[in-house]
Amino acid sequence: MDVGVIGVGAMGKNHARVYSELKSAGNLHLFDLNTKASEELGKKVDAHVASSMDELLDSCEAVSICVPTPFHHDVAQKVFSAGVHALIEKPICQTSAEAEALIKTVPKDLTVGVGHIERFNPIIDEIRRMIHNPLYIETKRHNPASARVTGTSIVEDLMIHDIDVIFNLFPQEKYFVRSSGTPDVCGALFAINGTTVYMSASRKSSKKIRLIYIEQEDCTIEGDYMNQEIAVYRKPGQYNIEHDRYVQENIIEKVLVNKQEPLKRELSTFLECVKSGKKFPVTPEQGLFNLQVCEKITRNFVKAA
Repeated sequence: MDVGVIGVGAMGKNHARVYSELKSAGNLHLFDLNTKASEELGKKVDAHVASSMDELLDSCEAVSICVPTPFHHDVAQKVFSAGVHALIEKPICQTSAEAEALIKTVPKDLTVGVGHIERFNPIIDEIRRMIHNPLYIETKRHNPASARVTGTSIVEDLMIHDIDVIFNLFPQEKYFVRSSGTPDVCGALFAINGTTVYMSASRKSSKKIRLIYIEQEDCTIEGDYMNQEIAVYRKPGQYNIEHDRYVQENIIEKVLVNKQEPLKRELSTFLECVKSGKKFPVTPEQGLFNLQVCEKITRNFVKAA
């Protein structure tokens, strides 16, 4: 099937690259108000550059919407009106009110999903198999400062990935959250079905971090999203005394992860859902819920002086 990418910024470029590599994708079409950027990318990925959004929609069966978040609502509505299947990059909209309005306009015969990429990271499949009755969960998603992100807080930009993962691992509409932060740094403490969950996110870090840490009675699980590695720590209950200090001996297991590019899995799944008529794993309703959680967190932000 012919596919398109609307918006060729940082994320749009990645979508275009991956589509150009997928056997399930046919001709690739691009559109961006910045024609020069579209033409440069089109040469790299062998894509047709449309002169208008209408031209692109006339040529495609499915598209990725990668425009800046404030334009998601209006662009998605145009895509729906054209009868084209859509994958909307996260967050689904600028606000939950916009998302609620958008969901009401989704045609029943279209496949529409939200691009929460970490859902497709292979470590999540493995962690899902290992996790049971967790006592404590911590996530860290820290970035150095970047000029790429404008107009969104750290919560909608980065923390939303962990919100999507955690509430997918533990589907739960009732939760309690306390938070503190600024538009660039945030910490949020959740109580979800009896489990304590702490999430931190920053775009002021000197080190890029993407980690999930889970404590259970029988083991501790550490997952590294970037390296797609999982370590499981088990305690044999033995202690040694070395130089008048107690030292606990742990058994460390490395989990074999079938490493794959999450975006490639995401877009491949999207096209499969379009062909089969199945729902995309991250539905618009789930995208709305994630955004509602974000808004609860940001209400407690420190207001700029």
